[in-house]
Amino acid sequence: MSEQQSRRRFLDRFWQPPRAHGEVEHDRTVSFLELFYDLTYVVVIARAAHHLAGHVSWRGAAEFAVVFSLIWIAWLNGTLYYELHGREDGRTRMFVFLQMLILALLAVFTGEATGEAGTEFAWTYVAYFVVLTYLWYSVRRVDPEEYGPITARYLAGMVTSVIVLAGSSFLADDARLMVWAAFVALWGVGSILMGTATARGDLTSGLVVTDSMAERFGLFTIIVLGEVIVGVVEGLSEAERTAEVAATGLLGLMIGFAFWWTFFDFAGRRLPKGSGTTGWHAQWMLSHLPVTMSIAASGAAMVSLVEHGSDGASPAAGAWLLTGSVAVGLVSMVVLFRSLGDSDRLPALYGNASVSLLAAAAVVLLLGWWAPAPWLLAAAVVVTLGLTWVGALRRWATMSDPEIAYPNRPESE
Repeated sequence: MSEQQSRRRFLDRFWQPPRAHGEVEHDRTVSFLELFYDLTYVVVIARAAHHLAGHVSWRGAAEFAVVFSLIWIAWLNGTLYYELHGREDGRTRMFVFLQMLILALLAVFTGEATGEAGTEFAWTYVAYFVVLTYLWYSVRRVDPEEYGPITARYLAGMVTSVIVLAGSSFLADDARLMVWAAFVALWGVGSILMGTATARGDLTSGLVVTDSMAERFGLFTIIVLGEVIVGVVEGLSEAERTAEVAATGLLGLMIGFAFWWTFFDFAGRRLPKGSGTTGWHAQWMLSHLPVTMSIAASGAAMVSLVEHGSDGASPAAGAWLLTGSVAVGLVSMVVLFRSLGDSDRLPALYGNASVSLLAAAAVVLLLGWWAPAPWLLAAAVVVTLGLTWVGALRRWATMSDPEIAYPNRPESE
């Protein structure tokens, strides 16, 4: 083999085209590169949560919801590309590293994204979306003809996103935030409409939720659960260390345990209904957004709650942020449960869990209205969530074959 042939062979192996739609690797596992990539989102989300912790108000919560949604949309698009079209080659690695560089810069501006750093955040986000748009365009070039309609619509949405986000950089802070909120809402509606279209058979989706994709969504949930720990530690570091403050922090951490318990027992690594051409997949993906957002927001609420741990009553804003976040998370999990294949396979278990979580959400909101001492508020939320565990365990124990409820690798129907 000549030197030129050797060089050509090396380049062919190092810089391969993306996998086309339909080339699904059902047995793939989450790679170290994906884990490394997700680490950058730890920093980005931490910056957003830190800003919320310092601006505990209705406006602060609304700003956080918009910025977190933008971050989640960026993560989802990058994750889906790697899952559906990435390879273990140099091309994939180079583009993942490029995205990480942009995300690191995005984290710098995330803390003040709704204020003085809004323009910089917008342009950095645009740069990230330009890279993703090129990557999805490269998929279209190798796709079979039957996937043309779906990729054309997706690329049109990506190009439109770049234009809208770039245009938002020229607006005043409030107007820019409204444009971002509209973008998030339209992105969600567009995802639902595309899912509905594939369910009717109007399009060929090509989206197959594999075990590795479900694991990635679980790993992102782990990232936001880390914000609960960060919030508790930050609050304990800033407050006077009394018994009440310590108790508030530890009980607050147990709220994070409750989120973990509920999510990973009932939804973690469980696949949506359908075979890749139904609207359930869109519901499965989108319901993860409010779930993870609420967990991150509850972590930010911990800072205020712990800092006021010695007070006789919880600050109203902090109490509402915590209980509102928990309630939204519980209701969102019920929506997520509905999309799972296991909800049809185990209707009694998931039906009981859904009723319990909805009741717990209502109780938690009442606790936010009551706003007792921070340690008591945290304890009451933990007890409320603990009762949902008892109900789920009781239902599980009465099943004829409890082992079928928690298989090691769940399969969707």
